[in-house]
Amino acid sequence: MSKRIEAIRGMNDVLPADIPAWHRLEAVAREAMAVYGYSEIRLPIVEQTALFERSVGEATDIVEKEMYTFTDRGGDSLTLRPEGTASCVRAGISNGLLHNQRQRLWYSGPMFRYERPQKGRYRQFYQIGAEAFGFEGPWLDVELLLLSRRIFNGLGIRNLRLQVNSLGSPETRRRYREALVDYFSSAHEQLDEESQRRLKRNPMRILDSKNPDMAELIAGAPEILSYLDDASAAHFAGLREGLDAAGVEFTVNSRLVRGLDYYTHTVFEWLTDELGSQGAVCAGGRYDGLVEELGGKATPGVGWSMGIERLVALMQSQGSAPDAPPPHAFLIAVGRPAAIEMLKLAEKLRDAVPGLRLSGQAGEGSLKSQLKGADRSDAGVALIIGKDELADGRVAYKPLRSNEEQVLLTSDEVTGRLAALSG
Repeated sequence: MSKRIEAIRGMNDVLPADIPAWHRLEAVAREAMAVYGYSEIRLPIVEQTALFERSVGEATDIVEKEMYTFTDRGGDSLTLRPEGTASCVRAGISNGLLHNQRQRLWYSGPMFRYERPQKGRYRQFYQIGAEAFGFEGPWLDVELLLLSRRIFNGLGIRNLRLQVNSLGSPETRRRYREALVDYFSSAHEQLDEESQRRLKRNPMRILDSKNPDMAELIAGAPEILSYLDDASAAHFAGLREGLDAAGVEFTVNSRLVRGLDYYTHTVFEWLTDELGSQGAVCAGGRYDGLVEELGGKATPGVGWSMGIERLVALMQSQGSAPDAPPPHAFLIAVGRPAAIEMLKLAEKLRDAVPGLRLSGQAGEGSLKSQLKGADRSDAGVALIIGKDELADGRVAYKPLRSNEEQVLLTSDEVTGRLAALSG
């Protein structure tokens, strides 16, 4: 026997039992995007490595440690996308969607990061993202948060917490960076190895440390909200005003910085306590300088991404994930001539009754074994063609979930009954 080939660690199969929840999430998200005027865009999985180095930031964990990067046969450095915003901005610039225009776009699909796999964190993971371009004020930030809330409500997901913060303008970040360097340098011996590395390259990321031994030190660090300029403070006040007006509960977390370099002004996370350490199910913010950084005309932008696996896990744990619907009818044919007749009948039924779900064992097995299969399938009825039914030109219609008796019907009568059953 040949050696079995296993899946790559951290790249999981999505099994049939989970697919109905994925379909539900995708349908709810698609409907919500349409309600808010967002148009779908489909992005390539592979991009030039420079796209993520310039947008995400060379000093981030994603670029330094987590990207799947390779050199193709033409000698170009390519990367499996680790996130969607940079790809969406690149597509907008490449296709002339952002020049003197306002755009609301959304996308979905797999992302790739080389991280230590654990529940809710995979090396291939799926996201839905929404991005809006050309809007400067805080009202679009509020709109995006309302859009995400509508999706959560549509999925029946409860007990999420929203945290918001402002990273201000680039000048705000420059002054704040200097303050953090001064503060953490004075306590250099208390920094762990990772934070010492971040101090030199990206000191704001120290605030995102999960090391409990550094919690007290981080709690005493300067707060970025004290460094906001007037315009940034006004934008953040407008965000909070809009959320209050819309009835969205939130808390201000001045330590929320996000892990990507392109963010400015608003940043936010929707959090849960039900998925262990992977608490963020949706996160994003404003990135007003990113389009220009990637070669386009200066264009404000704001967006978010939500993790599909994490939302599906919440749906399942909270009891809102749908089960796969059972077939309306289970097809049973005994003997080769009956199986051929059943194939013809099945196609006629599928043509005549939209949405009809049929299953069966393709005429394999005895009548007894096929009836057992019908019972296991949870189908509403069994349609049976054997030697007698074939000679009579009829079909045995056997209800499986009621006390109704089995009856013989013509194919047209079967069509009528299944139309009523599936409707």
